[in-house]
Amino acid sequence: MIVVGAGVVGLTCAVRLLEAGHRVDVVGRDLPLETTSSVAAAVWSPYSQPQEHVVRWARAAYDAFAELCADESAGVVMRTGTELFREPAGDLWWRDALPPGAGPDRETSLPPGYASGLTMRTPVIEMPVYLHWLAARVEALGGTVTRMNLSALPTGDVLVVNASGIGARLLGADPTVGPVRGQVVVVEQVGVDRWWIDAEAPSYVVPRSRDVVLGGTADEGEWSRTPDPGTAASILERAAVIEPRLAGARILQHKVGLRPGRPAVRLERADDVIHCYGHGGCGVTVSWGCADDVVDLARE
Repeated sequence: MIVVGAGVVGLTCAVRLLEAGHRVDVVGRDLPLETTSSVAAAVWSPYSQPQEHVVRWARAAYDAFAELCADESAGVVMRTGTELFREPAGDLWWRDALPPGAGPDRETSLPPGYASGLTMRTPVIEMPVYLHWLAARVEALGGTVTRMNLSALPTGDVLVVNASGIGARLLGADPTVGPVRGQVVVVEQVGVDRWWIDAEAPSYVVPRSRDVVLGGTADEGEWSRTPDPGTAASILERAAVIEPRLAGARILQHKVGLRPGRPAVRLERADDVIHCYGHGGCGVTVSWGCADDVVDLARE
């Protein structure tokens, strides 16, 4: 079996397929730490379509990440954080993806400009660490991860998982896939221990062990991977409003990733190809649930 794509979705599918007894080789133009996944702030936070499947996939991923918290090498921790709203009674369509006891609860201490907030406890995934863990897990289970720039999906007597992200525009012959440019600023850790998300802006503050990821943008149809100084300044300004301790924090990195946008996630089997792409910025959040479905489709 060949998995095309070495980002978080492809690697997670490979792990589950290997655990199910398949022989798996992962190939991709970019190696894991070069993919869009490596740019992600990666706080578990569902969105995308179709909603009923996203809720199911996200819940499965929450449970998988909760188990991984026991493995320090995986880079997964549980953190309390708040989804922010400009309106007084903001709510979450995906609240059923949260397990009992994780929230959400109404937040009473809000940054300036926000009318309501919902606080919950969710996984936060430190992507450079986690991608290394995933790739090592693939290899420990007997799989391989290889750089290979494909012009088409492999053919022949082989089952292929198309987890090529933005590459599915070409490899899946799917013009509905397009870039959603995301720019982030990584700053020094100044004692921030909780995350904040304003999905509408979008703005977010996501603490990690040694740094804090600040975002962001959602520029549809924009292919540039070059960080924009004006955008970076806006990200820093918005983050300091949410978390004043970030004002003047030392900048460590500027990063840009191209999320694989699509009207809805494509997860289906077409003959000898299982398509699993179009997750936008939700790939980490639904990864394990999608991988479980890929294993089921591989049995058909």
